[in-house]
Amino acid sequence: MPYSPEPNPVQIFTLDSGLQVIHQYLPAASVVVSDIWVKAGAIAEPPEWEGMAHFLEHMVFKGSDQVCPGEFDHIIENRGGTSNAATSYDYAHFFITTARDQLSETLPHLGDILLNATIPDEEFIRERLVVLEEINISNDDPDWLAFQELNRTLYARHPYGRSILGQEQQLCEYTPNQMRCFHRTHYQPQNMTVSLIGNIPAEPAIELLEKTFAKFPVPAECPPFSVEAEPPLIEMRRSEVRFPNIEVSRLIMGWLCDGIDNFEDAVGLDVLSIILAGTVSSWLVQELREKRHWVMDISSGFSLQRDSSLFTIQAWLDEAQIPDVEKLIGDRLNYLQNHTVSEVELNRSKSILCNDHIFSMETPSQLAGLYGYYHTLGELNHAHLYPQLVRRLTANDLQRLARQYLSPERCAIVTMNPH
Repeated sequence: MPYSPEPNPVQIFTLDSGLQVIHQYLPAASVVVSDIWVKAGAIAEPPEWEGMAHFLEHMVFKGSDQVCPGEFDHIIENRGGTSNAATSYDYAHFFITTARDQLSETLPHLGDILLNATIPDEEFIRERLVVLEEINISNDDPDWLAFQELNRTLYARHPYGRSILGQEQQLCEYTPNQMRCFHRTHYQPQNMTVSLIGNIPAEPAIELLEKTFAKFPVPAECPPFSVEAEPPLIEMRRSEVRFPNIEVSRLIMGWLCDGIDNFEDAVGLDVLSIILAGTVSSWLVQELREKRHWVMDISSGFSLQRDSSLFTIQAWLDEAQIPDVEKLIGDRLNYLQNHTVSEVELNRSKSILCNDHIFSMETPSQLAGLYGYYHTLGELNHAHLYPQLVRRLTANDLQRLARQYLSPERCAIVTMNPH
């Protein structure tokens, strides 16, 4: 049955430079959010430059010829605004929230440091110590380490198996010129989207953006490499991590799923994650935590990615309980493949996801992030189609998805136990 998008108040513009702009005018809002998305996450890194995208996120805030190191934060904070950034596998994004009358005094500075980052040698060396400390802190986090091990076990060929933070030894060998090359290669208009949401009409918004993003750096070219598609998982893969001084073991199970191009299946997998262990009343939470007391906690989730998405079930438990918990999870997945969920369970999960989606579109910041995320990975319309696709799902659809993606015999299993 064909479907059509709901009425879309969002507009997409293309600037003279080729940069795309997502704009929504919210006259009742008190702020404007400027969220700049770049297709320059960890997936864009040559293998020998692992961690470069995240490191560059730090270095962008070290300024340009017009903005000294540390000055950008001072500019934003003195005008009552906030700023932040994040790097993922598929993207990096940089965002500021300001009052409407301060936008012309803040956005040009964000555009300047993004397009004209100088990456000073001395700041590069200093900031590298900050990134190395971030890696050290993460290496003390058992949940982070267990999840990294799951990615390495699942993604044998694809960059999704690498750490976004990079490796200490490689980071110590990088040069500022390599980072400048990575920046000039990827921070170009064809790779960038500005999501501008809030109390500013389209005409002045586009006028300001044309001035702010008028001149991009001369393109460079990173060392050539190709992203190899991750082949389907056809067996079970296991890995065990030993970690000192932890009192609770971890069990993580992961499945490879289709990427953003199969968005309808992704929506269905979101529903399955709610049914399995997404809420207090979900199957695995009720049986393993509330009734049997085999786990201290258990959760499931679906991470939508550009190329190959990830479905996970994670439990915190005593090491002795791991075999029984793993078997029960496998039994529940086999049940999903051979039986349909009840209409009550299906409708409850649909309501949860639709309500969560509504709540995720309440503020300009949430809208800017949601629109930028979907536009960067696939299509902006996914943000509006999502609730329609959720409502269309049937119990038979979920059974098909469980059979297609969630086989207990075709997954990665990582356990983390104390020394």
